[in-house]
Amino acid sequence: MTPRTILQVIPELQTGGAERTTVDIARALVSAGHRAIVASAGGRLEAELLAVGGEHIALPLATKSPLGLWRNSRALARLIRHEGVDLVHARSRAPAWSALWAARARKVPFVTTYHGIYNQKSALKAFYNSVMARGDAVIANSHYTAELIASRHPLARGRISVIHRGSDLAALDPAGIPQARKTALAERWGLAPGERVILNLARLTAWKGQRVLIDALAELAARGTPETEGWVAILAGDAQGREDYLRDLEQRIEAAGLSGRIRLVGHCDDVGAALALASVSVVASVEAEAFGRAAVEAQAAGVPIVATDLGAAPETVLAPPEVAAEARTGWRVRPGDASALAEAMGSMLALSPDERSRLVARAKAHVAASFTVEAMCTATLAIYSRLLAQRA
Repeated sequence: MTPRTILQVIPELQTGGAERTTVDIARALVSAGHRAIVASAGGRLEAELLAVGGEHIALPLATKSPLGLWRNSRALARLIRHEGVDLVHARSRAPAWSALWAARARKVPFVTTYHGIYNQKSALKAFYNSVMARGDAVIANSHYTAELIASRHPLARGRISVIHRGSDLAALDPAGIPQARKTALAERWGLAPGERVILNLARLTAWKGQRVLIDALAELAARGTPETEGWVAILAGDAQGREDYLRDLEQRIEAAGLSGRIRLVGHCDDVGAALALASVSVVASVEAEAFGRAAVEAQAAGVPIVATDLGAAPETVLAPPEVAAEARTGWRVRPGDASALAEAMGSMLALSPDERSRLVARAKAHVAASFTVEAMCTATLAIYSRLLAQRA
């Protein structure tokens, strides 16, 4: 592809799958000789974007007010004109409306990625969500998401492509994580030598299921069986201002008599080190995940995973009945079922070294075949190339 200037728009560059994907695509664009611009309100990942050669334009793209959307569309149209932008890629609904109007005004291709399962309980919300299906190409991050888009927005069917969220598998290999990083994180979390870590990497919000997880951990602790003892649970995630929810979790932990054994540690910047310290990883969501990056990254890091059986989980975590028990790469359980979650965590803690080794090998092969950042970037840049060739 001839060197191009690609603009990605996203509300902020804080933390999450959409934000991480934005930086990954910017890195791939720069590596391929293109110019990568990201417009957002900024955040934690802005420094990383600049480090990989991307450029950042600060705009208040998190706003949802009609006046704010219109002002942002004008700003984006100016940006497209002044910077010679060849294609615009939107990753969230509010900035997508601004980007759509700007791209149409400047006559450049417009791409969207459907990163989430958006609430759609009214005609007005359906219209608001529909911007994510208005791209010249519409990227779904899983087959589950693609089916959802097609059912909600039938006119988009011919423009939907499935590109699974890709992870940097090499960066998650525990053998490549320096001991100093693991030691520093273990000290920060107050881990004692020999403690087995049950890890939940998710922002603190009710739909991520931390309440269910705490109830399941209470059941697990009550069993007191030797093979499932010696654990501490780390709930690593930012409350993002949800102080009432944070206090509720703290009270729930105290009521279960597990203060100190279940730890709310805040945001974790070093996912590789966190997974290298983990014995078990848990995705406890009670609402559907459009993709479920945490489940993929746990498998890539060689950590047994249990995830709730919602959304794209059957794509990311192979388990009965879709596959035989000996082909499983993890466990899936009913959402909201604390007893089933406790049972799965107990099964993982009780794995023999040989059983764990075989499970880990299957899981690593599964994610390497389907969920690499390289495959995601190659497929995305191919869509850019196709659309730009059509406009030539």
